[in-house]
Amino acid sequence: MATFLYKLGRLAFRRRHFAALIWVALLTLAGVGAASAPAAGTSSFSIPGVEAQKAFDLLEQRFPGGSADGATARVVFKAPDGQKVTDTANKAIVERTVKELGNGSEVVSATDPFTSNAVSKDGKVAYTSVKYDVSAVEIQDSTREALEATGDKAKDAGLTVEMGGDALQAQPGQEAIGEIIGLVIAAIVLVLTLGSLVAAGLPLLTAIIGVGIGGATITSLASAFDLGDSTATLALMIGLAVGIDYALFIVSRYRGELAEGRDREEAVGRAVGTAGSAVVFAGLTVVIALGGLAVVNVPMLTKMGLAAAGTVVIAVLIALTMVPALLGYAGRKVKPAGEKGKLLGGRKAKKAGSAKAATEGSVADRPNLGSRWASFVVRRPVAVLLLGVVGLGAMALPATQLELGLPDEGSQPTSTTQRRAYDLLSEGFGPGFNGPLMLVVDAKGSADPQAAATAVTDEVKGLKDVVTVTPPTFNKVGDTAMITVIPKSKPSSTQTEDVVHAIRAAGVDVTADTDAKVLVTGTTAMNIDFSQKLNDALIPYLGLVVGLAFLLLIVVFRSILVPLKAALGFLLSVLAALGAVVAVFQWGWLGGLIGVEETGPIMSMMPIFMVGVVFGLAMDYEVFLVTRMREAYVHGESASQAVVTGFRHSARVVAAAAVIMMAVFSGFVGSTESIIKMIGFGLAIAVFFDAFIVRMAIVPAVLALLGKKAWWIPKWLDRVLPNVDVEGEGLQKPAEAQHSDPDEDRELVRA
Repeated sequence: MATFLYKLGRLAFRRRHFAALIWVALLTLAGVGAASAPAAGTSSFSIPGVEAQKAFDLLEQRFPGGSADGATARVVFKAPDGQKVTDTANKAIVERTVKELGNGSEVVSATDPFTSNAVSKDGKVAYTSVKYDVSAVEIQDSTREALEATGDKAKDAGLTVEMGGDALQAQPGQEAIGEIIGLVIAAIVLVLTLGSLVAAGLPLLTAIIGVGIGGATITSLASAFDLGDSTATLALMIGLAVGIDYALFIVSRYRGELAEGRDREEAVGRAVGTAGSAVVFAGLTVVIALGGLAVVNVPMLTKMGLAAAGTVVIAVLIALTMVPALLGYAGRKVKPAGEKGKLLGGRKAKKAGSAKAATEGSVADRPNLGSRWASFVVRRPVAVLLLGVVGLGAMALPATQLELGLPDEGSQPTSTTQRRAYDLLSEGFGPGFNGPLMLVVDAKGSADPQAAATAVTDEVKGLKDVVTVTPPTFNKVGDTAMITVIPKSKPSSTQTEDVVHAIRAAGVDVTADTDAKVLVTGTTAMNIDFSQKLNDALIPYLGLVVGLAFLLLIVVFRSILVPLKAALGFLLSVLAALGAVVAVFQWGWLGGLIGVEETGPIMSMMPIFMVGVVFGLAMDYEVFLVTRMREAYVHGESASQAVVTGFRHSARVVAAAAVIMMAVFSGFVGSTESIIKMIGFGLAIAVFFDAFIVRMAIVPAVLALLGKKAWWIPKWLDRVLPNVDVEGEGLQKPAEAQHSDPDEDRELVRA
């Protein structure tokens, strides 16, 4: 592989106009496709195989038109202190508002709270439900503005008015600001790492182009494949992070090759042949982790994973082809390692005599912070290993108290009208009112559907923590009934989950007596089933992803213990990251620093999502760092010295890559959406743990303790495995053919 990529890098360098033109053409094509693609419709959320989904599908079939995907809004009114909404003046304001809402554009209906039993017992709170004939994604801005303006009129008249529902989806804003801040931090780190604005600009430029192609492609396909906003957000988050990192590794290796005295075309070829090989296998681990989300069998997760994986593939291809082309354009503006540009006080490189170069040696061989740290770890591996494992183990302890659920409007900041509407409804009608359960009684096989529905109602009324059970509503045929159940507790509580399980258990008895099937659905029940499905899929998914990546790393490192250590280190870092997420978002520790105003269960998909994404990113650092160690070991250094050499060449770049990735992910912590905030925080802290504790401390400590055993592999397996040549051994032969000076040959062999 190294030889093939070496030739590819040199080709892209020589044919830089053609290589750059291809990527510009792809970006243009994707942009045109995105601009001309039809607008994406409603992004459906389905969970095949679970009871809540079966019930929802049955409702769609038996109540045609009754469960349309139109957006909804809930406008909540509260009377001033000492008054009631049923007072004559306040009632007139509410009725006038409801009438105006019902006459709005795209509105199907607006219920009258005084005729639909939507007034609290104390008369202080009332609400109206507004139904639209288009989805939340398709609602026009003018319609949303009219809804808010109508509410403002009622406020001006003296009532407290708040609004909830998917018709008032949070508008983006802080997310974009966070992304810009992340990019600025990434740019600063790149300048400090690579020594010049030109060198720093290459990874940023190529990453933005890659994300642009990936994002535009997702937009183009959004309507055809039902892709939601979260799909593009994940692709942007992952694509930007790995795109910068992969280009950074190529450029950094290129500067190192220049410092060895090679001409620019040869340096590009060797950079792509060695660091590019690591990029390919690192990218493969990320693709495996993201593509493996398909085994969960949740269409939304599958689409998110595949879209993000596609963006990673684009990032890899750009790093192997466009980065060499841009290095050709940059010429001498990209300095060899150790030289700084004018911005950082560097001076133009001066030609030096061959004798002086021989006595001074290579800049890349000089001790640096990475080699000094590695030398310290090699001397004290046991202490470093224990400190790292115990520290991450302590951070992982909160993960034992992990509670899963899906955030609702109650988890939004108190500054939002959705959250205040949620609180008003809880105040007036009880916490469970925000998460009603929908019972579907399929009495098609029952001799007496009416009696079956009544039996279900009576059975559920006697259950613990049930506040209200509405009379059954039958479809036109009379073989299916809907029953609404209001639990006592809020939607995300364990008590509400117990109510769902209790209803399903009671439904089994009803089925045995009446032959009518009882199914529970609704948003709350769907969330509960979703959480359970993800829990059930976590172990198989972990086995598949870790297993495939383990085999891939065996091929890369030609070792058994190194991949095993990599997998165990990942598990430690992801558990510690989950512990941090629990401490902040579930317990509220330091939550105020990142704007967590409401604690609650951790998003159901967080564990499996973090396993997928963090595993891929963790293997990135493992491949980049350890391949340089193996390269030194293969070229004749001792096992301990190879660890130091690997750190001397790679530690600074890996640290910079980790800081950049943390900056990109942290940019999403500023989101007003709790899901995006949680994902951004979880990934950022996971990268910190994995890069700076596992890869920078635990990995060298373990390798120092193992010595030569770290690189052991059974002879029969060594013969069977394909030789992918990540270390670039195959590049020695071209060098030997081109140079006759034995001293220079030895210089080329050294990594």
